[in-house]
Amino acid sequence: MAESRLHHRTCSICEAMCGLVVEYRDGEILSIKPDREDVLSRGHICPKALALKDIHEDPDRLRQPLKRTTTGWEAISWAAAFDEVERRVAGIRDQHGRDAVAIYAGNPTVHNLGAMLNVGNFIRAVRTRNLYSATSVDQLPHMVASHAMFGHQFLIPVPDVDRTQLFVCIGGNPVASGGSIMGAPGFSKRIEALQARGGRFIVIDPRRTESAEVADEWLPIRPGTDVFLLLALLHEVFSSGRVVLAHLEPHVTGIDALRTAVLDFGTAALAARCGVPAERIASLARQLCDEPRALVYGRVGACTQEFGGLSLWLIYCLNALTGHLDREGGMMFAEPAVDLTRAYGSKGHYGKFRSRVRGLPEFGNELPVATLAEEILTEGAGRIRALLTFAGNPVLSTPNGRQLDRALAGLDFMVSIDPYLNETTRHAHLILPPASPLERSHYDIALSGFAVRNVARYSPPLFDKPAGALHDYEILAELTLRLGTRAGTGRRSARIRHWIAARLGPEGQLDLMLRTGAYGAEYRGWTKLLAALPGLGVLRRLLAAPHRKPRGLSLATLRAAPHGVDLGPLESGLPRRLATPDRRVQLAPATYLKDLARAAEALHRSSPELVLIGRRHVRSNNSWLHNSQRLVKGKPRCTLLVHPDDASRRGIADGAIVRLRSRVGEVEVPAEISADVMPGVVCLPHGWGHDRAGIRMAVASRHAGVSINDVIDDQRVDTLTGTAVLNGTPVEVLARATGP
Repeated sequence: MAESRLHHRTCSICEAMCGLVVEYRDGEILSIKPDREDVLSRGHICPKALALKDIHEDPDRLRQPLKRTTTGWEAISWAAAFDEVERRVAGIRDQHGRDAVAIYAGNPTVHNLGAMLNVGNFIRAVRTRNLYSATSVDQLPHMVASHAMFGHQFLIPVPDVDRTQLFVCIGGNPVASGGSIMGAPGFSKRIEALQARGGRFIVIDPRRTESAEVADEWLPIRPGTDVFLLLALLHEVFSSGRVVLAHLEPHVTGIDALRTAVLDFGTAALAARCGVPAERIASLARQLCDEPRALVYGRVGACTQEFGGLSLWLIYCLNALTGHLDREGGMMFAEPAVDLTRAYGSKGHYGKFRSRVRGLPEFGNELPVATLAEEILTEGAGRIRALLTFAGNPVLSTPNGRQLDRALAGLDFMVSIDPYLNETTRHAHLILPPASPLERSHYDIALSGFAVRNVARYSPPLFDKPAGALHDYEILAELTLRLGTRAGTGRRSARIRHWIAARLGPEGQLDLMLRTGAYGAEYRGWTKLLAALPGLGVLRRLLAAPHRKPRGLSLATLRAAPHGVDLGPLESGLPRRLATPDRRVQLAPATYLKDLARAAEALHRSSPELVLIGRRHVRSNNSWLHNSQRLVKGKPRCTLLVHPDDASRRGIADGAIVRLRSRVGEVEVPAEISADVMPGVVCLPHGWGHDRAGIRMAVASRHAGVSINDVIDDQRVDTLTGTAVLNGTPVEVLARATGP
């Protein structure tokens, strides 16, 4: 028997980016353990990492293209699959126009090196305005605020958690997530270190989350009212004359307009609306002003609500006005080896066009995914007739999933790049499965830009892909070539991009980006050729950019450093990195000031009797890890948390099956009586609902649960950003009738 070998790898499942040591022999994974020498995770690992073995070995994972026929699914060749995609999509575009074809990209895209480097070319080849992604059910308010205030959609500040003394967390659960837009593996240990040096961790959330359990203080807040808490905090800062801009003072504009807008609100009314006592708001404002190393961090719970856009903007403003933006121990900007603010041609844009049916604005060429179903179902010119999905399951992850089910069933053509026959891909006419994650190389191009320390880590493939299998980027590259425009310079550019992607591969492209980054080594090989090619302005800009911190970084450097390369702690980057026209932080963008009127109208609105919020678990990651037995075993997790007072009023016993009903739908789910949620709030986890007919995920089907998105209203969006309102849905909870 051959001896076992060790493979060092960064986990590609979630944003924590933990370093792993995989022991294997003869193509079999023997163990997955934490890498104690990893430069970021420092020996931390969570249960999700073990799912890499389960995904790789999963008998339900698709290994070849499937075509849906009248008699069921049949395996076909890659050539036949690509031919059919080209033929069917071309026919629909010729007959109905290019916007009759839509694209949806899911969350796993950002965890995939090859996909990140090639999905943009694929989107350009399809040439549709109907582009959707998981962004608008997740982090879109961060991106819109960063674009408006700092000039670039990806210039998003992250907590300097390892040096702060006061960490205020609003609507986030980093103990369970490992950080979100904050790569902070082993977050609990980082908080222990914070507390050991005399610091405090405060969690503001409607639920006593896993993060709240380790916090120094849990402040319950009514769902959807974060905007009022933040306005009250800013009101206290302004009215007390405690504004501190520190080194940013010469580089900030709009403070007077912001002050006037905030002082129009009264603290007492704001406190009453959010449910946090006015005296605690005042003392928290003082804490933020008095502590030199402090920060306010907001995440999914703050984003996915009626005023998510305003909330994230106000969080950024609060950090700036208390002297905690771009300062050690505050909210800072990572400077990764591959910097998306340099590598992406678009800084972002807002409202260049709007959705056909509801008129919601685009951001960065993407439309809100809450509109996808209606754009398929509503007749008329521009109706979506074909859909291309990549690494996504919108039936379970976007609002009003049952309506989207109906919409997808009526498409003229649908193709999915996905390894599973799941709740979404069951509607596809073709499924194109990529190779296993362990059969591809890995580098966190996107997520390294949000890590709490600047690091660079590369993982080669653990296994060779089987004969006949294709990587995600190979599938995308072929579709890019086939779906590119048919004549002229567009076609020529598509061919050039396809040639470069094929010639360089993900590793060659990564090497180019590392060498042209802030820490890079000189790049010689293709400089003149790449700089001369048409349609490649981003490459030309990269090649011309100076190395700010030369470290000789290249792919070869990373190959020789299996535990990663430590590039140092977060550093002040403003005003150097600002991309606004006047090179100043915009505290009072007009769109945000205008939207405050909407918040003012809602200030005295009566609250629904009962509202629904979501939750996550350390063993789950959206909808795609439930086919791992080791992650779903044990006590059922798809339960509805109900406060004891609410349960008593409705005659609901612990463990009883109840009906959860909203305007758009109803599900039946076991109740779990718990004081971890506020009265008037019920809580259901995200990503379940594997009871749809026609899926091929045996383990997930046995632990089906229900989908929270079957009761989330697709018509409720944050009108400023287009983000779906996933938290604060008015609902009823009824005891299920028994007997005949």
